[in-house]
Amino acid sequence: MTAFARSYQGRRVLLTGHTGFKGSWLAAWLVELGAEVVGFSLPCEQDGNADHWAALRLPVTDLRGDIRDASALQRLLAEQQPDIVFHLAAQSLVRPSYRQPLDAWSSNVLGTANLLEACRVTPGVAAVVVVTTDKVYANREWPWGYRECDELAGHDPYSASKAATELVCDSYRKSFWQQSGPLLATARAGNVIGGGDWAEDRLIPDLVRAVQTGQTLQIRSPSSTRPWQHVLECLSGYLLLGQRLLEGDRSFAEAWNFGPAPEANRSVAEILQALREHWPALSWQAASDDGLHEARLLYLDSAKARSGLHWAPVWSLHTALQMTAEWYRRSHERGEVYTREQLLHFINAARQVGCVWA
Repeated sequence: MTAFARSYQGRRVLLTGHTGFKGSWLAAWLVELGAEVVGFSLPCEQDGNADHWAALRLPVTDLRGDIRDASALQRLLAEQQPDIVFHLAAQSLVRPSYRQPLDAWSSNVLGTANLLEACRVTPGVAAVVVVTTDKVYANREWPWGYRECDELAGHDPYSASKAATELVCDSYRKSFWQQSGPLLATARAGNVIGGGDWAEDRLIPDLVRAVQTGQTLQIRSPSSTRPWQHVLECLSGYLLLGQRLLEGDRSFAEAWNFGPAPEANRSVAEILQALREHWPALSWQAASDDGLHEARLLYLDSAKARSGLHWAPVWSLHTALQMTAEWYRRSHERGEVYTREQLLHFINAARQVGCVWA
């Protein structure tokens, strides 16, 4: 067993947002590592995109509530006594944040503050990883990657609330946890693809739904460029970061980018064309823009994670797209949930290329 696996075997892990896209994959990986996982997500009647989570049937303690409820979070931490917390619960979409901006602000900022305060008053929490986004940076639309030291900002309510989340985390680090207490890090990644994502207003889930209903998807911004990566890539970074925090090194308690290799920065149109090679039934056409602001050009510089954590992507963009299309195609045509098989395939590929965590 690797040191990475030993870090999580038998550990009590609190995972907020465990029923979401990233959260369900991370729960599956933590179970594979032998962790005792406690999940906390919205009540079932409000949790509209948990199909992947439900299909996985993982042996996870499945608790429900709202991170905006400070008392509920404090009771949760006091009862469960986690060693480490991965905080993924959030309002995670740009365009819905225009329709309901207060949901973005209250969930992402106040919800995170509530969680950190619960960690502050609960003895025994050793590490906290808060997941934000690549959209926390003041986007200059320039053709090089943003580094962790670059300015934070945000145009839309989602991006701005996530930038504010970073400030909340930095405040807790400086105010309460400089010398003792939990080690707190933030992780920034974006445009993550992979099976099991059923959220509204995301490119690939919308494309798959169009196939299921026999429609042609309308694409607003085919020329926009993003850093695309498979969900397991950024999750390997989160887990590696969590391992370092559990080892007690405070130099890792800061912000980290987890982005793909430069060649994975592609336009929406290029991604769609590549996906069609793996699933010819996919169909789309350009649509008129609705006028809501979205970034046109966005890159991440992950040199810090590569040098400091010895983290690196495992799959090429071609493989990530192939795995994503295969997951959805098998789900659509056969009703299969191909998550664990792809996770094990990813881990084996990481071993072959010599990843430090594999």
